[in-house]
Amino acid sequence: MSSRVRPSSHGPGTAGAGTPQPLVASRRQRVLVVLRESSNPLRVTELAELLGVHPNTVRFHLDTLVQAGQVERAHSAPAGPGRPPLAFRAIQGRDPAGPRNYQLLAGLLVDQLAAEPDPSGHGLAAGRAWGRQLAPLEPGGSRRGVPDGVERVVRLLADLGFEPERRTSEEGAGQIALRNCPFLDLATSKGHVVCPVHLGLMQGAMAAAGSAVTVSRLEPFVEPGLCLAHLTPARDRS
Repeated sequence: MSSRVRPSSHGPGTAGAGTPQPLVASRRQRVLVVLRESSNPLRVTELAELLGVHPNTVRFHLDTLVQAGQVERAHSAPAGPGRPPLAFRAIQGRDPAGPRNYQLLAGLLVDQLAAEPDPSGHGLAAGRAWGRQLAPLEPGGSRRGVPDGVERVVRLLADLGFEPERRTSEEGAGQIALRNCPFLDLATSKGHVVCPVHLGLMQGAMAAAGSAVTVSRLEPFVEPGLCLAHLTPARDRS
């Protein structure tokens, strides 16, 4: 065999040391590891032989790895007349599908805001800047009506994982119910920072979307699993 690679020491279907992983994920990771350790691109049959699995299993995992941007197709050295057989190699550089720890970064940033003299005020300002960046006013746009502006912000909140829901209070005032908090752990321990960030996010997004209303206040955890954002007419900023 032309490539210099050692078979994995783990048998088929095992995830190695640590917490057991699903069988499919384990085999896919082993395919990626073998390709990374190889000095040359490997054909499907070579990978199947090294891993002790059927070639169709290898093809299944390779398709997924190629789509994820972790593996690319290449042509191996020709073994005779005709087109060189298709082979695969790992893409060098940072793994786009590798583990991330954004929660740690978020915690560090919240701690930084919490150390400021006015953590709630700083959180509100940071949230407004965030909202303006995420929901810019469309080119040539102006202040929009209540439904359009609010709906755009509701879609933004849905994309961020807040599970928003349009509501009307018993008094007829508009509300946005938030059924989920993407930063629940931080909101529970440092709500005096995180909740103002969320309020500012909605205010900034409303302003950037040209909404005729804004979020005047945010009631966190009015019920288990529910926060309420209260809508009021926005001030004329013209």
